[in-house]
Amino acid sequence: MPVSTKRILLSLLFLAVSSIALPLRADGEDFNMKGLRSNGEIKAFASKPFHRPGTCESRPKLYRKGWHTLTATERKAYIDAELCMMRLPARLASLNPNVRTHFDDMQAMHQHLSPQIHNSGWFLPYHRYLMWVHETLLREACEYTGAQPYWEESRDAGKFSVSSVFSPKSGFGGNGRPEDGCLADGPFAGYTLSVGPGYDNKEHCLNRFLNDTASLMSLKQNADACMQEPTFARAWPCIENLPHRGGHNSVGGEMSNPISSPGDPLFYLHHTYIDKLWWDWQRANLDSRLKEIAGMTTAKKPETGWVLATLNDTFTAWGLVRDVQIHEIMDIENELLCYAYVS
Repeated sequence: MPVSTKRILLSLLFLAVSSIALPLRADGEDFNMKGLRSNGEIKAFASKPFHRPGTCESRPKLYRKGWHTLTATERKAYIDAELCMMRLPARLASLNPNVRTHFDDMQAMHQHLSPQIHNSGWFLPYHRYLMWVHETLLREACEYTGAQPYWEESRDAGKFSVSSVFSPKSGFGGNGRPEDGCLADGPFAGYTLSVGPGYDNKEHCLNRFLNDTASLMSLKQNADACMQEPTFARAWPCIENLPHRGGHNSVGGEMSNPISSPGDPLFYLHHTYIDKLWWDWQRANLDSRLKEIAGMTTAKKPETGWVLATLNDTFTAWGLVRDVQIHEIMDIENELLCYAYVS
C-alpha cells in the first residue's frame, strides 16, 4: 500500500476516534475543546447536570451542602431557622391535638404515617418529600434563604461523638446527660417535645445517647455497596438498612425511635443525606431510575391485602404545602423540587 494511502487511512481513523471521544453536548451544541482552557474548566463542564425535559430553569436552584462545608454564618442561619420553627404555633392540631409548634407538626406527620413509610416502597420517596416540606417551611415561614443541608455521615463513621454537628456552639448540641439523655448544651437544650416518644404523646425532653460503635454502620463501604445494586427493589432496602440505621441508632434517644425521630432536629440532616444516597444511585442511570419504584405501601400486610407502591401514589402534608404524586418527586432537579447536591 502506498505511503500516501496509509496516511489518508490513518487520518480518517483519527477523525473517527475523535468524533467518538468528543460527542455533542447535552444541549445539542458541538463539544469544542478549544473553548476550555484548563483542566479545571474541563472538569466543571463534565460535572454539569444532564439536561432533561422539565429540568428546573425558571428559578434559581437550591444547592444542598454537607454540614461540614458550611460557614459559621450558614450554620447559624440554619439553626436560627429551626429555632423559629420551634416558636411558631402549630397548624396540624386536627392531625394530632398535642402539637404546639410548627416543628411538632413535622413530627406528627411522620408519626401518623410511620406504618406506611418504613420497610416499604414509600420509604425513599416519602422522606424525600418530607425533607422538601421541611426545607420549604424553613424558607417560607422562617425567612431562611439557604438550602436544607445534609450530614455526610460516612465521614464521621466510628467517631460520631466528635463530629462538628454536635458542637454546642456551632452545631446541634452534644450528648445527653448520663442519667436521662436530656440535652445539656447547645441551641436545643431545654426544648420540650409534645409528640412521642413513639405513638405516645406526652411532654418529654429531647434526648440523645451517642454510640460510636453503632456509627460504624455508616461506613462509606456500606453506602457504596448500595450504589452497586441494579434495581430500586434492591437499592432501597440496602439504603434503608445500614446507612439509614447508622444515623438513627448512633445518635440514640429520640432519633433511635422510628416513629417520633423527627423530634431531634438532626433527623433532617440525616434524612437529607439518605436522600442524597438515593439520588447518587438514580444519577447512575437516569433514563430508567427516574421511573423505578417497587415494594408495597405498608410494612405489614393489611387485612385487605398488599398494595403495590406506584408512581401515582399521593403524599400529603395536610395543607402545609401541596400534595404530590410520587412521579413528581422522582427527579430532584425538576421544576417542583429544584435542588441539587453539592458533594
